[in-house]
Amino acid sequence: MSGTVGGEPRPARPEDPCQAREVLGIVGDKWSLLIVRNLSQGPLRFTELKRAVDGISQRMLTVTLRGLERDGILTRTVRNVMPPHVSYELTPMGTTLREATAPLLEWSITHLTHIDAARGVYDARPDTSPA
Repeated sequence: MSGTVGGEPRPARPEDPCQAREVLGIVGDKWSLLIVRNLSQGPLRFTELKRAVDGISQRMLTVTLRGLERDGILTRTVRNVMPPHVSYELTPMGTTLREATAPLLEWSITHLTHIDAARGVYDARPDTSPA
């Protein structure tokens, strides 16, 4: 929905910037992008994702996976064996998200040392309060 007209819900237009902001908020968080990146090579089990995404808690991984599944970015497959085998895999739409965000992730990795250095310089300044 995109607001109301006369008390009635107004459907969102595809070009509505608020809708784009909502989607960016869902898929643009750090955990989602790292999960998508790790799934780019194929399906992974929960424990494999947990090991691959440094710093993510079990709860946050669960919440993020559910959100990505709900949004159609990945699929969850349960195989009825003992113990149950649950794996996650990118959908075709998830693959296009990976392709779209790969340059951003690569940029982040390439510039991480420069960002850390800039933060150190900034934090060492005597006055870093906003103007």
